[in-house]
Amino acid sequence: MRAHNSIAEIELIQQCKDGSLKYQELLYKRFYGYAMGIGLRYSTNRDDAQEVVNDAFIKVFNTINTYNTDRPFKAWLRRIVINTSIDRRRKDLKFQLHTDIDDAVHIGHNTTAVELLNAEDILKMMNMLPAIQRTIFNMYEIDGYNHDEIADILSIPASSSRVYLSRAKEKLRKALTTESQNHE
Repeated sequence: MRAHNSIAEIELIQQCKDGSLKYQELLYKRFYGYAMGIGLRYSTNRDDAQEVVNDAFIKVFNTINTYNTDRPFKAWLRRIVINTSIDRRRKDLKFQLHTDIDDAVHIGHNTTAVELLNAEDILKMMNMLPAIQRTIFNMYEIDGYNHDEIADILSIPASSSRVYLSRAKEKLRKALTTESQNHE
């Protein structure tokens, strides 16, 4: 076990609250992979995800004194990474709210295609989605937000959130169908 993993999470957090740069680095190293996993889902590429993660950790260290140690740290960090990702993309999303309705054609679903995919394939498919659709898909399907919450966060109508989610699912089905045909 690495030395930084042997330090109790509560001690790490307390030392960060006390302003210790050493412990901030240890906290960053311990939770970097977790934060990066979230950042990758919301970003178009690894560099963008890296910037989101770094910005999120800056927010963590600037606001760690507000963290309530009675609640799980990972949940608090997750919320910060998601919000940082959304804040970063918010400007871009304003210009990407319009997509062609032609893309929302019904395509049959091949259940065996999923078995052939690895995480990298899934991330590539997610990155093919327009930013607004990818963000809403992540928020709704993976992070458990409802359409009203998504609407409030992204400043869009809840009905638009539903439409974008539907379009994202259709595009992913189409990509799955194409991918399964490529593996046949």
